[in-house]
Amino acid sequence: MQINAITIVGGGLIGASWAALFLAHGARVTVQDVAQDFEARVTKEVGRAWPDLVALGMAHGDAPLDRLRFASDTAQACAGADFIQECGPDRINVKRDLIAQIEAGAKPDAVIASSTSSLLASDIQNGAAHPERIVVAHPFNPPHLIPLVELVPGRQTGAQAMAVARTFYAGIGREVVELKRDEVGHVANRLSSALFREAVHIVAEGIASAEDVDRAVMHGPGLRWALMGPYLTYHLGGGAGGFRHYIEHLGPTQAARWAELGDPKLDPETVGKLIAGVDDLVAGLGDTDPAARRDAGLIGLLELKRRIDGDQS
Repeated sequence: MQINAITIVGGGLIGASWAALFLAHGARVTVQDVAQDFEARVTKEVGRAWPDLVALGMAHGDAPLDRLRFASDTAQACAGADFIQECGPDRINVKRDLIAQIEAGAKPDAVIASSTSSLLASDIQNGAAHPERIVVAHPFNPPHLIPLVELVPGRQTGAQAMAVARTFYAGIGREVVELKRDEVGHVANRLSSALFREAVHIVAEGIASAEDVDRAVMHGPGLRWALMGPYLTYHLGGGAGGFRHYIEHLGPTQAARWAELGDPKLDPETVGKLIAGVDDLVAGLGDTDPAARRDAGLIGLLELKRRIDGDQS
């Protein structure tokens, strides 16, 4: 299926980032929103993202704003679209209402992909006229830089919709992780939440500051995680015996640490400690723009990973 025209429903931070990426790959993009002045905001975000895409070799010259359109009516915005990226608020009633509006104008065979970070595809497609073409396609912020897309089917999602979505995202340079079934938080957010739970526990219990928790991740395991996931990491940790040696001989130490992990509560006292800790962390950055620093770092990491992968091919 040729995808030339894409409609993005929801022109917030994620929707605007998607728009930049889709434009970089030659699509005609319509962004729908009802917020006041969203057109100017999306245009500004596309312009901000464009140099990043140029730096990565995915775009050239100036942003092709002549291929960017705006609409306030959802059904009209989706008419004629080959693919629809839904980026509305993460509330199930809002999602279902948006799906109804989308289906009022969309072609019956147009795939509807939701950028939800936590809702289930099965819940989103409940009550839809064509639930078989609804999938979850969850990106990480910002989508134009971080290549991960978690592709998740609902109970009624058809194989054709999954195949179209998988081919589409892979074709624009995304790393597609396809779940076998929908689960709250998908994969990456479940892993991130597990780490954050312990990060909260460490600060709440006075073991370390928020700044030192972040430093421990950035300058320790985070460096490895940019290159490999937990399974390959522990495979290498097993030395010549690989993962089998690690899990058979060092697995009990993992189990012992699991037993010591915290189960923090976000009560007022804990929330106060977290906010104070993050305020101190941000104050220590001075005039540094953390988002700009993040994006510049991501570009460097992506270029490094591309060189490494090229050397191995």
